[in-house]
Amino acid sequence: MVTLADVARHAGVSSSTVSYALSGKRSISTQTRQRIEQAITDLGYHPNAGARALAGKRSHIIALVVPLHTEVYVPTMMEIAIAVTVTARQYGYDVLLITNDEGPDGVHRVAASGLADGVILMDVRLDDDRIPVLRAQGTPAALIGLPDNPSGLSCVDHDFAASGALCADHLADLGHRDVAFIGYAPQVYQRHAGYAERTLAGFTARAQERGLRFLHRPCEGSYDSTAGALARILSDRPGTTGFVVQNEGAIGPLLSLLRTTGRTVPEDASVVAICPDQLAEQYAPRLTAVTGPRKELGQVAVEQVMARIDAAADGADPQDDLLLLSPELVIRESTAPAPHRATATTATKEPST
Repeated sequence: MVTLADVARHAGVSSSTVSYALSGKRSISTQTRQRIEQAITDLGYHPNAGARALAGKRSHIIALVVPLHTEVYVPTMMEIAIAVTVTARQYGYDVLLITNDEGPDGVHRVAASGLADGVILMDVRLDDDRIPVLRAQGTPAALIGLPDNPSGLSCVDHDFAASGALCADHLADLGHRDVAFIGYAPQVYQRHAGYAERTLAGFTARAQERGLRFLHRPCEGSYDSTAGALARILSDRPGTTGFVVQNEGAIGPLLSLLRTTGRTVPEDASVVAICPDQLAEQYAPRLTAVTGPRKELGQVAVEQVMARIDAAADGADPQDDLLLLSPELVIRESTAPAPHRATATTATKEPST
């Protein structure tokens, strides 16, 4: 690991001169400062706040930690990342992309090195192990996602619990009584992804309130896994007439599989998707969908992290900020009143399985 003494030797100056150059506490000649800056560049030295001091005490960089999971819907992730980048430029900041496969070590590296003035985390888990690192380092940070304990943090997210509730209400209002929730792969729930668990919790609570019989079936999103999920649903609950799909990869296979089982959408089965409007419009029939703003997530996250950066520069305590963006239900062609079937008229309350 490169040290301050290494920089001093490379620049041909004393360690104290390097320290003065980094802290700005004493005047250093232009020639000496240039030698020190060149030494830092040559050696790849990343002192805590050193680069900031040489560039006006700020790096003018925000680190964005982006998800790398197979279940991530890439267009949505990219739209958020682009919104972060565009908004950051409005503040005179650039964005450094960090992949979340580095975990806490990657967050610690960025925070401790002074590479970035602030950090934005995406794909936040309920018990996210990166958050203690940010708290310990005192790094200005904003989260696109909501952990179990948001205290001392600024967070922005979709109100996923409300999204799940909207789906249950819509199907209940149409008279459906046997419904199924096709979610993400089991590992998504195992790692406590907030967007998955909160949506399911919101759907479950509202379905129970409305007297719906419901099943939850995780799904990898492939054709075969969707076929398996649907087969289990129809085996366990043959009278199921309402389907909620949160897994974007499962939407197309589900519509095709319903047709192969002799179920026409929406006459025999209604389908509600939790997905972007652009995706909902691609299918035939066009999907009734619950969606929310994505660009606004990135915009708000930048505003939040900038507020915390400014507060830190002023020596003030940053204000915690929690904003949940309201979802919207757009009714299209994939939902209709429940068909009149004896198996679909029982309104017995039953726990999710």
